[in-house]
Amino acid sequence: PSDAGSIKRTLLDLSDLLVVPRSVDPRAVRHRTRGPEPPDPHFDARELLDDAAGAISRGEPVRIKRRVTNVDRAVGARLSHELVARHGPGGLPDDTVEVALSGSAGQSFGAFLAPGISLGLEGEANDYVGKSLSGGVLAVHPSAEAGFDAAENVIIGNGALYGASSGRAFFRGLAGERFGVRNSGALTVVEGVGDHGCEYMTGGRAAILGPTGHNFAAGMSGGIAWVFDPDDHLAVRANTELVDLEQVPADEREELHALVTEHFIRTGSAVAEHLLGDWEISLAQFVRVIPREYAQALERRDETGGPKTSEFRSLAA
Repeated sequence: PSDAGSIKRTLLDLSDLLVVPRSVDPRAVRHRTRGPEPPDPHFDARELLDDAAGAISRGEPVRIKRRVTNVDRAVGARLSHELVARHGPGGLPDDTVEVALSGSAGQSFGAFLAPGISLGLEGEANDYVGKSLSGGVLAVHPSAEAGFDAAENVIIGNGALYGASSGRAFFRGLAGERFGVRNSGALTVVEGVGDHGCEYMTGGRAAILGPTGHNFAAGMSGGIAWVFDPDDHLAVRANTELVDLEQVPADEREELHALVTEHFIRTGSAVAEHLLGDWEISLAQFVRVIPREYAQALERRDETGGPKTSEFRSLAA
């Protein structure tokens, strides 16, 4: 076989491919100059940045309304960059830049959203909503003309709030799988989640106002989830290797109430309205999901009088 290969190689003539043509053109044969930059195709650059210029430069409140489509990805990320570049990681006060969108948003809606920006979406969104949320506020709810019950339909895709570190997010409807994976500080309300909800969560708060899928809280090492569980399904769907299921303690009830109230204010949720209508009965049907070691750390802090840093700011507080 080696001899046959040698013979075949002698029959190959690549000279036509390797020849360098003669030219009188003095310019380099390779591309060395750049033409003008094409227009920035990102949704923020096309639709938001100019309207938000007053907020970015002077911190002035602005209100923006736009349509969005599923080819528009990472809406809010570029806006967040410009705002933080000007005002620092602390951003601006809540709702300084208030963006009201309608339609179907693409991947990573609200990714990296900075403090001072609120994105409200009337419609639905794809996967990774609120990825690495960093202090902004998200709210997603279906259109008023939608012919379906939001509490029984998926309104956002998989992996929502992946790696979120701060901020608040409210979803009127169900989320896909792996909701809140690696959430380390965001506060959120959703009306049901698929499998692996709150997986590897390390901080923050999550109020689940409806059913969970299987393997809830797998690898969860911090933060707290409050799950509305009137049918006692959570006990067989949660992964209890690291967490305990308990009643909501007295010192967390006000925080949960305020979070559900803000969910109603921002999304018009019928589920939240129903729960708030008879709060004492509703509260008794919530289950607190908390990692054992995290609970022990909170107890030690309380016993030693350590500082209590609040993770909670609410429109309803």
